[in-house]
Amino acid sequence: MREFQLLNRKKTDPGKFIFTGEPRTAVVDIQQFRYNSVEVNEELHLTADAVPQYQGNHYHYWLNVHGLGNPELIASICRKQDIHGLVIQDILDVQQRPKFQEFEHYCFLTIKSTIPASADMHTEQISFVWGKNYLISFQEKKSDHFEHLRVRLRQNMGIIRERGADYLLFTMLEAILDNYFKTLQKLDDQVEQLNFLGAVADPSPDVLAMIERNKKYVHIIRKSILPVKEFVAQLERVENKWMEKRHLKYYLEIKDLCLTLLDNCDMISASLESKSNLFFSVQGHRLNQVMKTLTVVTAIFIPLSFIAGVYGMNFAHMPELQWKFGYPAVLMIMFALLVMMLLIFRKRKWL
Repeated sequence: MREFQLLNRKKTDPGKFIFTGEPRTAVVDIQQFRYNSVEVNEELHLTADAVPQYQGNHYHYWLNVHGLGNPELIASICRKQDIHGLVIQDILDVQQRPKFQEFEHYCFLTIKSTIPASADMHTEQISFVWGKNYLISFQEKKSDHFEHLRVRLRQNMGIIRERGADYLLFTMLEAILDNYFKTLQKLDDQVEQLNFLGAVADPSPDVLAMIERNKKYVHIIRKSILPVKEFVAQLERVENKWMEKRHLKYYLEIKDLCLTLLDNCDMISASLESKSNLFFSVQGHRLNQVMKTLTVVTAIFIPLSFIAGVYGMNFAHMPELQWKFGYPAVLMIMFALLVMMLLIFRKRKWL
């Protein structure tokens, strides 16, 4: 079970921030791209003091922060861009629901992303702050979803260096949704393999545990995708001053991807529910078969037990007890009853 640090909102010091994620290393790695259509400059392993205050010029900036284990460092980076304290705490609070907020000089978006390469399903929080010419991304873990974007920036592939921070955000959201597609594909493959694991022929508690675990994963993914869809829907309804109108069509593509992912979640959930119902149906059928067999055996022995009980009462005047052929006669009667009852049960297909 994951252990999180609780977010104590009854703080005596309002300027103190708390990271609510897993208590791992406090090392934070910072990288920055400064680019335009002509040139690009990449800086690795920046210190918080080396991060500039982004102002309007002919450059675009992408600052990527790996790791949130040092709240003071994260807060110092944000304060340089006049980012509100509530936003800073939202960046550090990895347990909250994904959300979108628009401020006077910037916008804030926080979502969840999966790591499809891991054996089990893991999620991490990724937060974005973007303004006129900059985008800051905060990643909870060291996992990297955006290496292909770095290659595009370095080699000037596509139109990414010609566009602003809102287009860069689109490409990042697209990469995060692609991780969801890969994760759902893994879950779907596991659902298809359940039959080969004996879900029908020989159901076991391990199969049911796998079904319930995958149900939980699909629920987490669905819960994470819905806020992204709501974010794009809000961009459709209300004009955003940090979003170029020509880029809205790209975000509508994000909305379509979200709808496809939600459809896939519904499909996998229905399949898992069907497998779960099948599991209990097979278990119930096997129990019924066992009970039917026990009932037939009990029914066969009831008349035999009755006959044995009658002649086991030891009364003084029982004529059959003195009869020379009494014992074999009773055995023959009991055997005949046994055969007759077996024939009746077989005819009615109870056996």
